[in-house]
Amino acid sequence: MSARHVLTLANETVRARAIRWIQGLPVGTKVEFKPPSRSLDQNAKLWACLTDVSRQVEWYGQQLTPEEWKDVFTASLRKAKVVPGLDAGSFVVLGLRTSKLTKAEFSDLIELIACFGAERGVVFSSDQLEDAA
Repeated sequence: MSARHVLTLANETVRARAIRWIQGLPVGTKVEFKPPSRSLDQNAKLWACLTDVSRQVEWYGQQLTPEEWKDVFTASLRKAKVVPGLDAGSFVVLGLRTSKLTKAEFSDLIELIACFGAERGVVFSSDQLEDAA
């Protein structure tokens, strides 16, 4: 096995295949295990929540877009680092990629938005906060 291979442990058949592959690999081969990433349902719920917050919350005198709210919430969840930008007076928040979040981290992000919204009287549309895990 010379090429890179990725398996998702979706069932016992795939699990057995992974075990066979690992048993056949030479010593020194790198094997990486990663938890599942966010689901499409979680992603849809995230954007629905961000849109509701964007429409209903003014932030320090400004209406932020859903994308800007995503940055605010993700920075809070990740305890992001802020560094000066290249232009005077500008700042850059580092490490905001939600695409790298696990399902559990994504659930935490949605819960953070729900708590923030509840504190500010945001009415979330439909059932988007149910089954956010």
